Amino acid sequence: MKILSWFLVILGIVGLISVRALEDKIFYDPFLNYFHEANKNLPFPSFEWGKLIIGHLFRFILNLFFSGIIIHSIFKNKEWTLQGAILITIIFAITFPIYLYCIYNKFEIGYLFSFYMRRFVIQPLILLLIVPMFYYRKQMEEKK
Repeated sequence: MKILSWFLVILGIVGLISVRALEDKIFYDPFLNYFHEANKNLPFPSFEWGKLIIGHLFRFILNLFFSGIIIHSIFKNKEWTLQGAILITIIFAITFPIYLYCIYNKFEIGYLFSFYMRRFVIQPLILLLIVPMFYYRKQMEEKK
């Protein structure tokens, strides 16, 4: 059973890496080049709001799915997997509207602020906090 769990963790990690590696092929995001270029003087890209929102929601769902696989495979606790999914969703629900506001204002709020808001929207960064948090929680429960 441990082999299957580690296989699923690796599968989840490969899934997250694949989402990142294939981002320019599977998601509509005209801001990829804008933020990847070191030259911050690129013109603000033209885009379609609907396609942009749907693209980010699709990416979020994929990241949530693979993150859920990782969390569940490590801790084998449905309640914790659900809690992790809720935490990831809350962070997305907070950062996505802020990022959309940054786009609406053409990043006048600040390039770096917009860049990092985008990171929270498109990357499962909260997973890097959830796994250690749940590991600590598991250690505390085992001591009781």
